[in-house]
Amino acid sequence: MRTQSSAIAPIGIAVSGRPGNSIGTLQAALGVAAFSLTFPATAWGLEGFGPWSLVAVRSVLAALIAGGCLLALRVPLPARRHWTGLAVVVAGVVFGFPLLTTLALQTSTTAHAAVVVGLLPLTTALFSALRVGTRPSRTFWTAALAGAAAVVAFTVQQSGGALTTADLYLFGALLICAAGYTEGGRLARVMPGWQVVGWALVLCLPLSVPAAVLALSYEPVQLTWHSVTGLLWVAAGSQFLGLVVWYRGMAAIGIPKASQLQLAQPLLTLVWSVLLLGEHLTVAAPLTAAAVLVCIAVTQRARG
Repeated sequence: MRTQSSAIAPIGIAVSGRPGNSIGTLQAALGVAAFSLTFPATAWGLEGFGPWSLVAVRSVLAALIAGGCLLALRVPLPARRHWTGLAVVVAGVVFGFPLLTTLALQTSTTAHAAVVVGLLPLTTALFSALRVGTRPSRTFWTAALAGAAAVVAFTVQQSGGALTTADLYLFGALLICAAGYTEGGRLARVMPGWQVVGWALVLCLPLSVPAAVLALSYEPVQLTWHSVTGLLWVAAGSQFLGLVVWYRGMAAIGIPKASQLQLAQPLLTLVWSVLLLGEHLTVAAPLTAAAVLVCIAVTQRARG
């Protein structure tokens, strides 16, 4: 399943499960909770960092944590045939999604972004179907299109009848992250999911370190409690530790049960946006999020 980074973990990873494992359920739930905090933490981080600095520094910090774990566990380098797939994960999950959503959150509320990005499981399922050549049922396509229509209608209505630059960033983030998640799901069939993300972060260091140095030299930095906490959370909580507990939980309880827990993620983000950021929700936000969750549940059921 997913990385968000990312902000939402991928659904389509094949892992064996042991349904009924209460510890696994708790681990998966902790992963979902970690991912749901990504957007509010990013908003906090933007209070003291520029968007490019925040994304580059979070990538470097997450890579240091991941590299330390890989080194401590003496995990061998991935085979060269997997490097292309890891590059796709880097482009989609490590850099693309965090950067585009961070740029969007400069002008968009976290609640708005959570509803739009709530489409990510559907988008990932779509990319996965195209990547492996499967033919989803008519029910799957109907639910996927209904979810997409609900989000587009919500976005246009909230933006006053036209898409904003932030909306374009969010829709772009959906596409590029879905590609990264799909490729990560394929790689997770041959190596543990946390290692896929870990190696993607480490292999990105030659790019992320210079990017961080360059961004920090141009964008002003103001270290506050909010900005530092936000940075540390998106680096350690969202981009690494959240994925570790999510993958462990999913391996223990299986994909179907874990996916049901993940359906709560956009709604949790709406709650955090109110509690942590003081945002005021329109009636359309939770209603659209709930509609999207129903569509996701239908697509998961249709996929069997």
